[in-house]
Order: sequence, then C-alpha cells, then structure tokens
Amino acid sequence: MIAPDESGAESPKHLVEITVPKGEHSERVDHYLARVIAHSSRSKVQSAIAAGAVLLNGKPLERASYKVRGGDLFQITIPRPPPMHAEAENIPLDIVFEDDALIIINKPAGMVVHPAHGSRSGTLVNALLHHIREFRSDHPNSDPERPGIVHRLDKDTSGLLVVAKTEEAHRNLARQFFHHTAQRIYNAIVWGNFKERAGHIETLLGRHPRDRKKFAVINEAPLYLKEKEGGGGKLAITDYVVLEEFLGFSLVELRLQTGRTHQIRVHMQHVGHPVFGDPVYGGIAMNVMRQDIPQWKSKAEHLLAQLPRQALHARTLRLHHPMTDELMEWSVPLPEDMQRVIEEMKAIALSFDGNA
Repeated sequence: MIAPDESGAESPKHLVEITVPKGEHSERVDHYLARVIAHSSRSKVQSAIAAGAVLLNGKPLERASYKVRGGDLFQITIPRPPPMHAEAENIPLDIVFEDDALIIINKPAGMVVHPAHGSRSGTLVNALLHHIREFRSDHPNSDPERPGIVHRLDKDTSGLLVVAKTEEAHRNLARQFFHHTAQRIYNAIVWGNFKERAGHIETLLGRHPRDRKKFAVINEAPLYLKEKEGGGGKLAITDYVVLEEFLGFSLVELRLQTGRTHQIRVHMQHVGHPVFGDPVYGGIAMNVMRQDIPQWKSKAEHLLAQLPRQALHARTLRLHHPMTDELMEWSVPLPEDMQRVIEEMKAIALSFDGNA
C-alpha cells in the first residue's frame, strides 16, 4: 500500500482507524472500507489488504471477502494524498446551510465541481478552498486542502449539494448515500407528455458500448437483481411524478433510489422523454419535436436557445446530520432560467389553444 515516490523514498503515510457501527454486518470489507474512507476505491483497499496494511482488531486482515461485523476495529495505513493543485479562489457561493460539520450549497448551472483538464479554475473546489480556509482559521484541526465533497452534480445541473467539513462527517454522509437513507429530489423539464402520471424505472446502467464518455441502459433490471448487480451494469432506480404538462413538454419530479452517473438523464431518454436541452442524451434532437403542429418546431427551437443546458435541478436534499443524527431537509426553488422557459412554454400552449 505504501508506494515509493519517484525519488525512491516512501510516500508520507498516516493511520486511519474505523470502528464498524453496531447493526452493520454482512458487507464485504473491501466494499465497506472503500465506501467509508474518503478518496478510496475497492482496488486500493484490496491492495492494502494484500500488503498487510489493514489490521482487524489488531491483527493483519487476510481476506478482502471478510464480512464486517458491528464493533470491528480496522486500522489502515494509507499514503497521504498528494496536495491538491487547485488554487483557492474568491468565488461567491450560495450557501443554504453551514455548521462545523457540513455545508449545503445551491450550485449554479455551469459550475464544474472538481478541477479537471480544461476546467482548472472557477470550480466548486476552488471556491470551497477559499471559503473553508477562512473558516478553518478558527478550526486548526481541519484539513483545508481536501474539501469533502460527498456526491456530485453535472456541470450544467443546478441545485443542492452537501460538503463534509470533517473526515468523520464525510464517512457518515458517505454511508447515508451508500445505503440510500439520504434522499435527493430533482425537477426536470422533459420532452413529451406521459401516458401515466407516475412511474418507476429500474434498469442496469453501464458505459455506452460506442462512446465511453456516455452511459447507457444495459438492459431492464427486474426486482430480483436488486441483490445482484449483474449483466454488465449497475442497478439504477428512478421514480418520477408528472407535476405539470405543457404542449409537448412536461415538468416532472424525480426521486433517486440509487445514485449512478447520469442516471436521470439516461433514464429519461430510455423512456422516450429526454431532459430538455440535454446535448448528450437526446435533449436537443429534432426527432423529439412535435411534427403535427405548424410552427411548433420554430417555437421549440426558440425555447432551446433560451436554455442552453439540460433542464435539471436538484431541488430537495434530506439527510441525517452526521453529528447529531437529526433529520434535516433543505429545498431551493427552480433557477430563473428554468422558470422563464416554463412560463414561455405555458404561453406557447395558450397561443396554440387560442388558434385551435
């Protein structure tokens, strides 16, 4: 687990101790530790076990298949992550809630969460490094270089995102998201009108067979696959309710039971109602437009020009506070660009009704 750097010296390392809470059991240790240790993965955990860097109740753990039990004490020697190259930037944040353990942020559309090639600055991490650095002047035991983002939103998706301020809070929140006890509710404008006012989508999602930057439905996932993610993909479950219908469009509420990458966007395309404005999953395709209404196509193209992003917003976040266990909920309204397009959709529908 402790790898030498390019000079041949050992990388800096530190000890992480984790006690399994009572009531948790039967999960493979590589799954469990990858979930509760920030910036980890199953392969890293498995390598650490093979290298003897994981102790279980004071003795080296020998098997990655070991099933954890409540009360188990794990001691893991891991390399310290390399320092982040992101620079702190004084970028305003829409902070909905903040205390010593976490921050709830209303992320605007267009903001990237993590720095990456082509997005070195202006990201949420850049903003957090500035904000948390000021906060940590009174909290010297915190780590200002690793803002603990627990989950992500796509660049052009707006809405609520939780950030952990401490490693303990990060582990707790990651556990809630893994067990789906943290609830996320989204709103989306989608193409078309539904036959049913509510629905349940359950599939396996995986990498697109021809475009590795995209995801796709591998196949339908019947209920028996909930305990066995097979078929080359991961189980993905989305529930939807139609809130409003316009001429050729719908405003829907979506509840995630799982949290796969691009899940909502792929699922909406899969059921024939791609998210409006989504350039990757059919949201700007001409073939989803109504062909039976004169001039409707030009009006739809006008609407697309008003909202050059996917019309997806993380409206509500509900979770247990990682320190007090209090159930907390935050909601934010639709952003102005989505509200404006909805009003135009209503006006267009009225104009067609008046000409009927």
